[in-house]
Amino acid sequence: MNVTIPLVAILGTVVWIAWRYMGLRAWHVVVCLLFGFFLAATSAGPEIRRLVAVLVESLSQH
Repeated sequence: MNVTIPLVAILGTVVWIAWRYMGLRAWHVVVCLLFGFFLAATSAGPEIRRLVAVLVESLSQH
């Protein structure tokens, strides 16, 4: 998937905005990061990656 870095930057920005303006606490951010890290290591990781690739591809065609 060619959009990995921009997608990470967008998601990072969303987390920063939630932390800054929506009252997300630092420990919430850490839990979210750990959840994503460990979820990627499961058997669901490749399937999630494929789903995101399909969604990004369909959005880029419109």
